[in-house]
Amino acid sequence: MVASTGAIDVALLVPLRGPAGIFGPSCELCARLAAEEINAGAGVLGREIRLITVDGGAPPRQVADEIDLLVSGGAVDAVVGWHISAVREVVAPRIAGRVPYVYTALYEGGERAPWVFLTGETPARQLRPALRWFRAELGVRRWAIVGDDYVWPRRTAAEVRSYLADLGGTLTDEIYVRLGTGDFGGVLGRLRATPCDAVLMLLVGDDAVAFNRQYGAAGIDALRFSPLMEENMLLATGSAGTRGLFAAAGYFAALPTAAGLDFDARYHHRFGLRAPMLNSLGESCYEGVRLLAELLRRAGELSARRMLEVSEGLGYDGPRGPVQVRARHLEQRMFLAVADDLRFDVIADL
Repeated sequence: MVASTGAIDVALLVPLRGPAGIFGPSCELCARLAAEEINAGAGVLGREIRLITVDGGAPPRQVADEIDLLVSGGAVDAVVGWHISAVREVVAPRIAGRVPYVYTALYEGGERAPWVFLTGETPARQLRPALRWFRAELGVRRWAIVGDDYVWPRRTAAEVRSYLADLGGTLTDEIYVRLGTGDFGGVLGRLRATPCDAVLMLLVGDDAVAFNRQYGAAGIDALRFSPLMEENMLLATGSAGTRGLFAAAGYFAALPTAAGLDFDARYHHRFGLRAPMLNSLGESCYEGVRLLAELLRRAGELSARRMLEVSEGLGYDGPRGPVQVRARHLEQRMFLAVADDLRFDVIADL
């Protein structure tokens, strides 16, 4: 057990409202499991980890103000969590290297702040091999993009255009909607008018659920693929909206590996069979707390600068299997899954 009295206070920045609020409960519990497991041992640097939840679903500048207040007041020693890129882009410069920041969401790539460590998937590792798989295995050449109108979908679409050019594919349409959109009637009309083989969904949480439900009811035949589709969203979509729906991630609850099955058992043993569903976004917060602990152990001190100096090549085994830090990003295996009613079946290792 932990012997020291002073805790390492970590702001757990996860969405509790808005389109991404559907992920919040899973994110909180997975992060709590990581902290409890670490604290049940020797802790970190002889200290326990204590989580302080901050709502990452609030307007970005409001979130940045709250994090700045916590950091400036010495109330937190680090920031960890899943939240959209629009939040990260204003939080990272406000932290300004005063504390380490572990960002766990899949994102568009390109984050340069040296005090930010990133555990999530990026387009080069997640989307490029998936698009290649769709071309080789299913003959998909024509894609349309439907995304929320903010930084992650827009910058990811730019990467996708480049990947499709290399693969000999085409992008038939790009459609962006306001974050928080619930009515996709106009979008579905455009998709009918410009036929495609598959739709790349760059929609967050409740937006993706609404789109899936209406897409299923519309009877459009094109496949759907999302880098941000997890088990909570699948359940909320309902059976009628999941036919022909694919996802890619570094973790799925149905991942048939020893590490994945063991994580599932520990999670449900701790929180019960009725706990929020395990998913890649929740698990990412477990990964974030775990990575923070590993970086602190190697650095030997609570210093973002020192953690950066020792981070390269840091590796450990977790629910996603063996992972390793390269250029502040977590290298990891990537998996492709297809929806089978209300669950995912992992069908390929990307």
